[in-house]
Amino acid sequence: MTPLHVHGVVLPDGEERDLWLVDGRITHEPVAGAETVVRSGYLLPGLVDAHCHIGLGVGGPIELADAERQAHTERDNGVLLVRDCGVPTDTRPLQARSDLPRIVRSGRHLARPKRYIRNFGLDIEDPQRLPEFVAEQVGHGDGWVKLIGDWIDREVGDLAPLWPDDVLDQAIKVAHEGGARVTAHVFGEAALPGLLAAGIDCIEHGTGLTGETIAEMVRQDVPLVPTLINIETFPGVAEQAAKFPGYAAHMLDLHARCDETMRAAIDAGVTLYAGTDAGSVIEHGRVVDEIEALHRVGLTTEQAIGAASWRAREWLGYAGLIEGAEADVLAFDTDPREDLAVLRDPSAIVLRGVVVG
Repeated sequence: MTPLHVHGVVLPDGEERDLWLVDGRITHEPVAGAETVVRSGYLLPGLVDAHCHIGLGVGGPIELADAERQAHTERDNGVLLVRDCGVPTDTRPLQARSDLPRIVRSGRHLARPKRYIRNFGLDIEDPQRLPEFVAEQVGHGDGWVKLIGDWIDREVGDLAPLWPDDVLDQAIKVAHEGGARVTAHVFGEAALPGLLAAGIDCIEHGTGLTGETIAEMVRQDVPLVPTLINIETFPGVAEQAAKFPGYAAHMLDLHARCDETMRAAIDAGVTLYAGTDAGSVIEHGRVVDEIEALHRVGLTTEQAIGAASWRAREWLGYAGLIEGAEADVLAFDTDPREDLAVLRDPSAIVLRGVVVG
């Protein structure tokens, strides 16, 4: 692997300096014979999609070749690290590919029969068995487990929690004992208190957050991945659910007050990360749309970029553009903090120390 040299203003600190990329790592020490691939501009740690489904299609499992195409789309849009939030396809072979984004896997979604999208996750008939299934998924993932916290209950006619609170307590304890963190899909209000009381490590979507649950997230330092571009689909979901008017009205209400809810979370001090929910109804390669949406609801441009770059990388166990870090670098001709649209047009994409775009 030929050593590379890049020069530019390094974000987020804003200092102009040189980086050398050797054997997939960054060093600040000059390397003789390195090929200069970036001479000026702005350097950013590779983007992160913290809620992405490489290996999932609208009908559930997909062929590995299709998952590979999804991964290439993410990479070509600057996403060099993905937190998979549950897929039915075994994507471990893609993790061995040096030309594809790094994937932090979460195994399968854990749900109950007729309480989530068919063919997406594992259906658990007896909710008391959730801890057993969590233990199994700890072994299949890379330190994350994904629960479905709420979904429409057709008998109730609205969103409702899937799991008893005492079962959540035990299931999350099992995950933590196995060295894994647990995240949960939650649209509504009712499931949040039980998940937070049980020690959940992250909330996905979070449109039903209230003042009380926001305060609890701050107290426990539980982050939120709001998937704002996915929430834009709620009116369409409501339209298709006419036979459940209570559910449809609830989804429309959650959508209508989403921006207000997110601003309240930001103002209170909840940490947000960027995730698109790509892989089913959301197309891959839309992380910049999500970054722009995060800015719309209250993050500064620098905070919104950090939520999809250096801060998200650190959260997932990776690093920014520091000595010894992974050589995942994006270069831009102009400062993306001045105009987020700049993120759509990197002048260079370097993954594991190799120019891939």
